[in-house]
Amino acid sequence: MAQPTPRIIKETQNLAKDKVQGIEVTPNPANFKHFFVIISGPPNTPYEGGVFDVELLLPDDYPMSPPKCVFNTKIYHPNIDNLGRICLDVLKDKWSPALQIRSILLSIQVLLSSPNPDDPLNNEAANLWKANEAQALMKARDFTLKYAKKH
Repeated sequence: MAQPTPRIIKETQNLAKDKVQGIEVTPNPANFKHFFVIISGPPNTPYEGGVFDVELLLPDDYPMSPPKCVFNTKIYHPNIDNLGRICLDVLKDKWSPALQIRSILLSIQVLLSSPNPDDPLNNEAANLWKANEAQALMKARDFTLKYAKKH
């Protein structure tokens, strides 16, 4: 099996040493390119109090290509679809090799605080967000209470 690059080693060490508030990262001991992430729902959002399981996988050509991230916890959000895929510019066309795993996870955390219904992956949620934000927030809260329970 291939060995982790110095960059992956350093990023993994930094994630363990300098923890990000509201984000827990556990490297998969069987695969150095696979990370288990737990993101706590940000305060003052419909996701507050929820615990969201996310997986992050580094491609073979990382950092030239962005990581792949997916929510395993069901969530109601205009930028996260029913399969857990995330619509986030830094995971697509705004990716830069200067970015790190830490910055991607922080961007996902910010996305939970600031949904962008104008760039949706979940059209139903985006349409509701635009038509009736209060109802969309209530539905997001209901999903959080139902699916994003503490471990």
